Amino acid sequence: MANKKSFALHKLHTLLGLFPIGLFVVFHLTANFQATKGPEAFNSAVQMIEHAPFLLFLEFGLIYLPILFHAIYGLYLAFQGKPNNSQFKYYRNQMYLLQRVTGVITLIFVAWHVWQTRIQKAFGAEVNFDMMADILSNPFMIVFYAVGILSAVFHLSNGIWSFLVHWGITVGPRSQRFASIFSMIVFVALSYVGLRAMFAFV
Repeated sequence: MANKKSFALHKLHTLLGLFPIGLFVVFHLTANFQATKGPEAFNSAVQMIEHAPFLLFLEFGLIYLPILFHAIYGLYLAFQGKPNNSQFKYYRNQMYLLQRVTGVITLIFVAWHVWQTRIQKAFGAEVNFDMMADILSNPFMIVFYAVGILSAVFHLSNGIWSFLVHWGITVGPRSQRFASIFSMIVFVALSYVGLRAMFAFV
């Protein structure tokens, strides 16, 4: 019974990591990419999101609660797992370790980013281009955001491979190899979008 419960939780964990969390990450990076077109374009994108119907319900139901479960169970997996990287240097062993390390980094980054934006908005601040430019006027925050973005993008990209395996979509070595290539393409593409958007505020 315990093994079945663990198996179900693991599948739910990978599912939520892609739907809706992964989709939200892609959407968020794409919206931020509007900053490359200038402050007005970014502020227009933010306003469109802010005026979306049932925004609070969507944020909690499709973003915060799924992230909370994914983070808590992910931390459990990170500290329960026993990677054997010291004995074996296989590619997937390295990905296993990096997935857990980037998960922890991403959690810290997301929590801080929410504090700097959504929580400050609740206190009366306005989320706009100037807010992000002010945040990224600090060189330390540029490094912090760059590491956070790359960690989040890697965690999502490699998570695609994990999702495909755990849901029985890629079974054989050949299909898993193609999944690895696809996940790396996603990593490169989203990294470009994320970092390009970030530097638009600098």
